[in-house]
Amino acid sequence: IVISSNARNRVNMEAEDAAEDRMIQEEYKVWKKNSPFLYDKVLTHSLEWPSLTVQWLSEVTTDEERKVSINKILLGTHTSDDEPNYLMIGEVLLPLPSVEVDARNYDDEKGEIGGFGGTLSKIDIKVRISHEGEVNRARVMPQNKFTIATKAPTSTVFVFDYSKHPSAPVDSVCRPQHRCLGHTAQGYGLAWSPLTTGRLLSGSDDATVCMWDLTEAGTEVQALQIKRGHTSVVEDVAWSHHQSHVYASVGDDMQLLIWDARDSSDSPSKRVQKAHTSDINCVSFNPLNEFLLATGSTDSTVGLWDLRNMTQKLHSFEGHKGGVYQLDWAPFNETILASCSSDRRVHIWDLSRIGEEQSPEDAEDGPPELLFIHGGHTAKVSDFSWNRNEEWVAASVSEDNILQIWQMAESIYDDGEEGSEGSGDEEGEDVEVEDLEGEEEEKGEEEEGED
Repeated sequence: IVISSNARNRVNMEAEDAAEDRMIQEEYKVWKKNSPFLYDKVLTHSLEWPSLTVQWLSEVTTDEERKVSINKILLGTHTSDDEPNYLMIGEVLLPLPSVEVDARNYDDEKGEIGGFGGTLSKIDIKVRISHEGEVNRARVMPQNKFTIATKAPTSTVFVFDYSKHPSAPVDSVCRPQHRCLGHTAQGYGLAWSPLTTGRLLSGSDDATVCMWDLTEAGTEVQALQIKRGHTSVVEDVAWSHHQSHVYASVGDDMQLLIWDARDSSDSPSKRVQKAHTSDINCVSFNPLNEFLLATGSTDSTVGLWDLRNMTQKLHSFEGHKGGVYQLDWAPFNETILASCSSDRRVHIWDLSRIGEEQSPEDAEDGPPELLFIHGGHTAKVSDFSWNRNEEWVAASVSEDNILQIWQMAESIYDDGEEGSEGSGDEEGEDVEVEDLEGEEEEKGEEEEGED
């Protein structure tokens, strides 16, 4: 019997895929075993379809009787071709900080720890709004909790006022309040100005950045500006939190561009031509420090930049084993930055630990600034969001339909000990319970993060 080279290659690829699946599942088992020691809260929720986007909404209410806070979260769907897509708003119940919980009581059925069992926690999708194609990204306007912009697999950027939509759609027709025009292709980059109400930015596969003003807009909104400074796909855009006219864009041309909205020309105020060695997928301004900016790339690194001198990076964060696709600075601490990756991990970095001395053993686990690795996903992590109302509570979504709400154990970020970075020990190696208690608790999150 002669087996063709194509057939042999196919068999080899299938064997490699099966081996990788086994490794991923083994890693997940290790993470699940150790998670009660690593987190104060974890909730794993399986969505009907993957969400490429996640963002906490600002509004929160308290139910004293049930001892929970009621949070809202923004999601979307990425369905198969013949299924309708929706922009979705979910309700997340979190136990109040005053509630005593035992994080070590893991509910295998629900994937919950930290007081999430029973009536203390739940995720419910409360609003579904028909959307034209998958929701590549959705972002809520900071100044209006009902106004949401979305990116679809078309050149049009949609803006919805969800107070004007029923909680369940009557049909599959997409009815946004505004359609923002100017692009000729789809994209992912989307950002509302935190300082100027109604000012919206978008980056697209057509290599342009569009800006609109939605304050008194009609159904169809023409772009105020269309910037053509990139030579390839514009992957992401971001506004400064301190200067209302300053924004950034990054793209597959490996460029980082800083723009002045007051200048109508195609010339950026600052240009870094090779900010990374591969596509740049995301960019984010620090909300608490006006000079700091971060970029994430397919080269697996996160770059830290100072707007006052962009001739070189301040620092390169290294630890991911796949492309970095989203960044989010913590709203409560200027030194904390999260990055998510195709390596199935969310990394939490602490700038204040850069350059700290490490023992050789600690150095094997990763750089000192790597505070924590969230290893609860088994597929590419598409998006991440810090909760603006409860410190250290985060949400992340992955391509295997999973939404996770989590809060790392307080001892990891507040133990005053060095070496609590969470970069991982050898794969598959179990962690002894006694190593997870007291001052050695960080060892668990080191263990769980390793590929």
